[in-house]
Amino acid sequence: MTGSTTTRPAFHLAVPVDDLAKAREFYGQVLRLPEGRSASTWVDWNLHGHQLVTHVVPASPGGAGSNPVDGHDVPVPHFGLVLSIEQFHELADRLRAAGTSFVIEPYLRFAGEPGEQWTMFLHDPAGNALEFKAFRDEAQLFATWSAESADQPRDADVRARR
Repeated sequence: MTGSTTTRPAFHLAVPVDDLAKAREFYGQVLRLPEGRSASTWVDWNLHGHQLVTHVVPASPGGAGSNPVDGHDVPVPHFGLVLSIEQFHELADRLRAAGTSFVIEPYLRFAGEPGEQWTMFLHDPAGNALEFKAFRDEAQLFATWSAESADQPRDADVRARR
């Protein structure tokens, strides 16, 4: 591809919202994403080098569900970022300070297993589910292992107590 200055492709994701002012507060002020282009019905956000667009759309019924993972009902669909452990805890603190209600509180998932990771789930003001995570070893982002018991809670899970 010509004209690209990145060494990796950036993804583009458009999500529905019902209130741009609330979207601007959440994505711009709480998550601190730089705002890009906008119009009266949409806003572009720089999601760490990726393009996230919030589009105002009429409320649509359902479609969302959940899937059991490590003893938690993970909201589906969802999107988010893989952060450093330091960034993860800084964001968790900022979300708590903003009064965010978590779907799944920050905790250490798959402790001692390949893919050990801190994770948390929340909804934006329009109900879109987001996951933020941080791997102890980011090289294990695509690690393989048998997840037969991944939907069962582990004694070694560590809850974030900050």
